[in-house]
Amino acid sequence: MTRTLLTGNGAAAWGARLAKVDYVPAFPITPQTEIIETLAGWIENRALASRLVTMDSEHSMVTAAGAAASTGVRVFFATSSQGLLYGMEMLYTIAGWRAPLVMVNVSRGLSAPITLEPDHNDVLAARDAGFLQIHCSTCQEVLDSVLIAYRLAEDGRVRLPVLVNLDGFYLSFTREPVVIPDQATVDRFLPPYDPENVAFRADAPMSQGTAVLGGSAYSYFRYQMHLAAHKALVVYDEIAHDFAALFGRCHEAVECYRCADADYLFVMMGSFATKAREAVDRLRETGLAIGLVRPRLLRPFPADHLREALAGKLAVAVIDQNLSIGHGGILYMELAAALAGGRRRETPLLTSFVGGLGGREIGSEEFFEMAAVLQRAVQDGHPPPPRLLFTEAELREVRKLQGVARAPGNKRGGGL
Repeated sequence: MTRTLLTGNGAAAWGARLAKVDYVPAFPITPQTEIIETLAGWIENRALASRLVTMDSEHSMVTAAGAAASTGVRVFFATSSQGLLYGMEMLYTIAGWRAPLVMVNVSRGLSAPITLEPDHNDVLAARDAGFLQIHCSTCQEVLDSVLIAYRLAEDGRVRLPVLVNLDGFYLSFTREPVVIPDQATVDRFLPPYDPENVAFRADAPMSQGTAVLGGSAYSYFRYQMHLAAHKALVVYDEIAHDFAALFGRCHEAVECYRCADADYLFVMMGSFATKAREAVDRLRETGLAIGLVRPRLLRPFPADHLREALAGKLAVAVIDQNLSIGHGGILYMELAAALAGGRRRETPLLTSFVGGLGGREIGSEEFFEMAAVLQRAVQDGHPPPPRLLFTEAELREVRKLQGVARAPGNKRGGGL
């Protein structure tokens, strides 16, 4: 076991190395390319006995990954943003193949307008593809989650691909102290992949055709995937327990920070949740009983865990680093549905905030303002309408840019 400074990308690469991956199909895209470059260097100097193949697109990369996993080898690949969308068709396909592999997505806002900064619309666009999703907030969690993801994907009760997500730039290129576990302990936690009932084996050649199925058979197989994803909630809890016993770090499906005696809660995912954690500590110093709930698992959606975490609270601020155009924050909608589907009559007031789009900072003062909104909502007896975290100063700056674009002589100014 060693402790060193690693970027989030470096932590992801170390996770794949410790998992002893066999095959890495690759295609570069910012900000994940460092992961593949690191793995390529290890493969070249024989620190990692694996094969890396550069593909001609993300679509080809995902296809190759699923095909390889179907032959019984341990597969890893990574992408980001537009690259994830480019391969989206094949995400559905290889999930339907029940190919147990792990991919890392380094979140980046989608164009247009274009940005290199992070939000979660790319990864949340894939939430219905059949991949399980684990969301990380620290570099240590990235490394640990890759190892956990292989155990989860390869479990015979699950056999679904797993996506591990980290935020671009804020986590991908941020160096944090990370404990790299020793290989022997990792091997105890993650034994070699046992490809039970894989579709193809080199020692038993066969051909297979994908039939055009009717609705009954199609419904059966799709629902089998759904049941397997639900089973993954139980399996994940078992794996997290085993991981904590070996490595001393607990990664529950839902992290609760200072929640036991809280009246109010922040709920959010990803690296920006570390900002919320600091805000909780500062708000506690003012006497406000507030905590943080952070879902690590998004698929399967840990509805029971979240209902338990929110039980008995007065009000909850759901902070979405995403925006479903025409509807609102995605995590807010999913949490509201989970609470509405529960048996408890009394549920906390839910408030919706959208912030951090395109990597925009969420300042500490904004967490204080959201806490004040929660208190007013309880006094008023109803939640306020959804709100974008955006300051008057930012609005003035945007208006100034619009004015420049519309200035006389700028023929394209009318486009804003």
